[in-house]
Amino acid sequence: MESGPAVFAGVVFTVFGAVLLMWTGTRAWRGRPVAEGVRQVTAAALTGGFGLVSGCGGVWMLLSG
Repeated sequence: MESGPAVFAGVVFTVFGAVLLMWTGTRAWRGRPVAEGVRQVTAAALTGGFGLVSGCGGVWMLLSG
């Protein structure tokens, strides 16, 4: 059985990653800037990558143990 803090951290990382991916996708799809002073494609790819890594890390925290 997993400890309480590990479950909490897994849920937080998973939800954060999912919301970041949805936000980035919505901004890129509508053509709005994802970050100030950075090219649109670079910002969307970098932010989407962070969202994917965060979501996968959260799922890994929930499944390992």
